Amino acid sequence: MVGYATMRARTDAEGESVNCSGTLKALIEASAPVVRRSPDGVLLTFSTPVPYSTAWELQSRFHRERQLDLRPDTVLILEHQPVYTLGRSTKLSDWGGNEAALRANGADLWHVNRGGSVTYHGPGQIVAYPIIRLSQHAAGPRQLVWQLEEVMIRLLAKWNIAGCRIDKRPGVWVMKPTPAKIASIGLRIHQGITLHGFALNVDMDLEPFQRIHPCGLPHCPVTSMATLLNTEIPMNEIKNELAHTWSTVFAIEWTLAVGTLDGCVADAGEPTPITAFL
Repeated sequence: MVGYATMRARTDAEGESVNCSGTLKALIEASAPVVRRSPDGVLLTFSTPVPYSTAWELQSRFHRERQLDLRPDTVLILEHQPVYTLGRSTKLSDWGGNEAALRANGADLWHVNRGGSVTYHGPGQIVAYPIIRLSQHAAGPRQLVWQLEEVMIRLLAKWNIAGCRIDKRPGVWVMKPTPAKIASIGLRIHQGITLHGFALNVDMDLEPFQRIHPCGLPHCPVTSMATLLNTEIPMNEIKNELAHTWSTVFAIEWTLAVGTLDGCVADAGEPTPITAFL
């Protein structure tokens, strides 16, 4: 059965103004836009791949709680079990329309309400879902996207990988040895609270991307940190670095970190229906 969730992303568009810092030191030291101080935030990290449906249940629940100020800003850092997600602007040519083919190797498939096109998530790719109050961190969606890109660019710089922005193509790219996308971004902002987030290719099987046009871009090369460095990358180390870098860029002090799904899923309740966020 095809799953349905509710998210939204800035869609990729034509235009290729590449923005790469001259040195890795500059990437690390580059300052983020001025934001208001957020005194605390809840960080939830997961050591094993999480089903897409479970992650959506958590996002739905936390979004409701954040709207009512029943919880502080919350960020989920996890890996997914294999899954393709198709955004609202997905064209038939972006994935071929053959659900069975995409599911052939055990991947799930979800139509999501986030705009944008099709992408793939799987083990070895770190996904971060911020459920945060936008007004406390950015002047608007464009600045928020910049900040999310900045988190990944700074993290990559620590591993001597130069991440770049390309104008009107949200996400992070690398230009060497050849241009390729290493991270994607998709956001939904509902009643001032964000949903969904970004995916960074760390040490994953990239073959599933060959069955689609990632982000709706035909012949879009996709790469990973492990591919660029030609070595295995410790996922937990990257998750820890991501949490630290996020704290710096967003001026959040983490007050809680959880390493398993225990205590999160049991009381998550029923998934929010798609109509709730239209």
